[in-house]
Amino acid sequence: MALTKIHLSSGRSIELSDVRLSSTYGGFLEGYPVRRMNDLKLERALRNAREAAPSVPVHLVDPVRHLPDDTPGAFGPVEVLPAVTCVGRFTSRPVAPGRDAVSYYSALTVVWFQDTPVLPTEEDGGTALGDLRWEDLAEDFEI
Repeated sequence: MALTKIHLSSGRSIELSDVRLSSTYGGFLEGYPVRRMNDLKLERALRNAREAAPSVPVHLVDPVRHLPDDTPGAFGPVEVLPAVTCVGRFTSRPVAPGRDAVSYYSALTVVWFQDTPVLPTEEDGGTALGDLRWEDLAEDFEI
């Protein structure tokens, strides 16, 4: 059973079957977020997603990077990512034409960032997820 369904701008519907939400800066004790640290966070999130399901392709939705202060500190300018890191596994009908939807499905793990810890819904089009190029990113699997 799907946790939620999202209608992509391409017209395809995808279903969220597994999700992990975590605080983007959970455990951050000192200093402030900068571009290099955020780049490492993105790399780590992608690596963890690949390790969790090695056969499923992984895609990062580029997060919005906020620059709240133009004054650089000792480590450079402050750069803040949205508060919640999300990793979700989505499925849909097959991407390859002619594949039987009873025997095949397509899957993609997506890493994205959002401001609140809520699941995307059909009504909001999945916000950052609505423009996923599913046919280019997902892979087909036989049941």
